[in-house]
Amino acid sequence: MNKAERLLKLLTLLQSRRRAITAAQMADKLNVSERTIYRDIQALELSGVPISGEAGVGYMLQAGSTLAPLMFNESELEALILGVRMVQAWGDQGLADSADQALDKIRAILPDRQHYLHSIAEETLIVPDLERDQSTRHSQELRRAIKQQEKITIDYQDEKQQSSQRTIWPLGLVYWGKVWTLVSWCELRADYRSFRIDRIQGLENSGETFETSDEISLKHYLAPYRCS
Repeated sequence: MNKAERLLKLLTLLQSRRRAITAAQMADKLNVSERTIYRDIQALELSGVPISGEAGVGYMLQAGSTLAPLMFNESELEALILGVRMVQAWGDQGLADSADQALDKIRAILPDRQHYLHSIAEETLIVPDLERDQSTRHSQELRRAIKQQEKITIDYQDEKQQSSQRTIWPLGLVYWGKVWTLVSWCELRADYRSFRIDRIQGLENSGETFETSDEISLKHYLAPYRCS
């Protein structure tokens, strides 16, 4: 976790509390040292965040203070909650955890809408979690390879139960409503190939990187599917 992420989490934690929270408690929640918390509190104060408290007693946002409130209407809130719920249900565990954190942040900045947020998330917009373990298997590894443009070698089993091994350039993950697929450039075929994630039996990093171009990229692959 870099400093910017840590400061944002610390600020979210302070916003969600009605009473003072000690540096030790914050350090435990953020998995850092108390010394780091003291430095981060100072950094937030220098940036203009109205924090009251002191070491050994605890910290909280000053009473009556507001921090750039975000204004959402009901339709916008429903869209946000639905997006979070879809990621929680259909994304991999890493994305699901990030979605949980995003929902916590939404709740923290909208304390007066807690009942409405709960009714949307738990009673109105329900997204079934169907076989996520299989459909998102290897997803976190694939996302990392895509970001770092790393070639990978996969063991793949097609719909006819035939196995093959390919060295590919992972370009992007696409969700078609039922399954996640990996869009890639296949070195064996010298062409685009899509692989269902739930049919990838194993993968490993080849130790090589690749460079996308106008002719080899996710944008180029998806161009025929986009409406003109």
